[in-house]
Amino acid sequence: MRLLFRVLPVLVGLGLASCAGVDVGTNYDPAAVQRIDAFHTYAWMSQPQKSQDTRVNNDITDAEVKSAVDSNLQARGYQKVDASENPDFLVGWQGAITQQLSADTADNYWGYPWDPFWGSYYGPSGSYVRQYDVGTLILDVVDAKAKVLVWRGTAKTDLGTSPSIQGKRDKTDEGVKKMLEQFPPKPEKQK
Repeated sequence: MRLLFRVLPVLVGLGLASCAGVDVGTNYDPAAVQRIDAFHTYAWMSQPQKSQDTRVNNDITDAEVKSAVDSNLQARGYQKVDASENPDFLVGWQGAITQQLSADTADNYWGYPWDPFWGSYYGPSGSYVRQYDVGTLILDVVDAKAKVLVWRGTAKTDLGTSPSIQGKRDKTDEGVKKMLEQFPPKPEKQK
């Protein structure tokens, strides 16, 4: 029974961490909002920096990201063209997987004051350290004529301790969808 109370906080923490969603953020050039709103066609640009991590730098991941972006943009009316056909904007992506540490302390002093067992078990606290992978995906939108970055989306998620291929693909799709929900950016309201 004591083992259960020691292990339970760790299992709950791991369960909640595995259900964690994708954190998304975007940034854009406010002066370019009207230009971005007029975009209709796009093309892919090559990745500016190739990651040394083979989990990111491979043809499968490249195809997954591009497929997720293409289907999302095309569902909203954007047309993919060849880079030689003078697109309105260019899309590029970068990615990274980094290792993170999480430390939690579980206190064995638990219960409610009206509980007859409250304070009856007062054992040592336990600290638990978890190492896990965090995946980051960055999408860039560049004005093809001005050759300047006008919008950037970032998605970050906990991939767990041993991410599955399907789980990684689902997180990629979710991250791309959440980022592109904020594209094109809406003009800021004047105060």
